[in-house]
Amino acid sequence: MRANTPLTLTEEDIDKIRGINVLLDMDMVEDTYLPLSRLLNLHVQGSHQLATVTDTFLGAPPTPVPFVIGVAGSVAVGKSTTSRVLQELLARWPHHPRVELVTTDGFLFPNRVLEERGLMDRKGFPESFDRRGLLDFVASAKSGDDHLETPVYSHIAYDIVPDEVRVLVRPDILIVEGLNVLQAGHSGAFVSDHFDFSIFVDADPAHIRKWYIERFLTLRDTAFTQSDAYFRRYAGLSDEEAAKVALDIWERINEVNLVENILPTRERASLILEKAEDHSVQLVRLRR
Repeated sequence: MRANTPLTLTEEDIDKIRGINVLLDMDMVEDTYLPLSRLLNLHVQGSHQLATVTDTFLGAPPTPVPFVIGVAGSVAVGKSTTSRVLQELLARWPHHPRVELVTTDGFLFPNRVLEERGLMDRKGFPESFDRRGLLDFVASAKSGDDHLETPVYSHIAYDIVPDEVRVLVRPDILIVEGLNVLQAGHSGAFVSDHFDFSIFVDADPAHIRKWYIERFLTLRDTAFTQSDAYFRRYAGLSDEEAAKVALDIWERINEVNLVENILPTRERASLILEKAEDHSVQLVRLRR
C-alpha cells in the first residue's frame, strides 16, 4: 500500500525518534508507518481540494488551515513514538513541509491546581486537563490563526513550566497526541470535532502494563536521578521495589484511566493500530 513511496528515514533518524523501551526498526517503519504516511498524504490533498471548493462557493480568498491529526492511546503504549515517526515521514512529502507535534501534557493543570482540587492521583484523567484551553488552541489552528501558543510541560519536574510557551507559526499539518483526545460527551464542542483524521494506538492491556513497568525501571536509572526530578525519591529503589511501585501506580491510576476513559474512545478513531508484544503493528483497522 506504500505504492512507490520512497523510505527517506535513516537508521540515525529512527534512533532519535524511538521512545523509551519502544522497539522500532526500519522494517516496522517500512511495513506500517510508510504506507500510513501515504494514506494521510492522500487525505491531506483531498482536504485541501475540498477547502478550495468551499472557498470558491463562498467567494472568499483561499484560507490555508492545517490538517489536524489526533493520536490517542494509553500511557506507555507508544503513541508518542508513532506521532514522531509520522511527523518525520509527513514532513518529507511535498506541499506540507511544516508538520508540528503537540502533546496534551502542556494542557494539564499545574500541580498546585491539581493539589487544590485533590487530583494529583488522577493526573492524566480528563478532569486533570484544561480542556477549554486545549479546545481553544485546536479551534484557533483550524481557524487559520498565524500565531499559536501552547504551554510547556516538563517531564522532569512533572509540572507545567511557569511563564513559558511554545509558539507555532502556520503549520501545514498539526498532530495532537494525548490520552483522551478522542473523548466526547453529550453536549458542547470537543477537541476531536476539529480532527481531520484520528489514530488510536492499541495493545493488550497486559502488554501495556509490562511496557509501563519496564519504562519505569529505565527512568529510575536515568531521568529520576536528576537533582530536580519530581520522582527522584524512586531513583534508589531496587529492581524489585521499583517494579512493585510501578505496578501499584499502574493499577491505581493508569489502568483505571485506560478502562474508564481511554478504551471507550477507541472506536471513534479513523484508524486503529493494534500492536503486538514486541511493539510491531499486527493489525490495522481503517474506517471507510
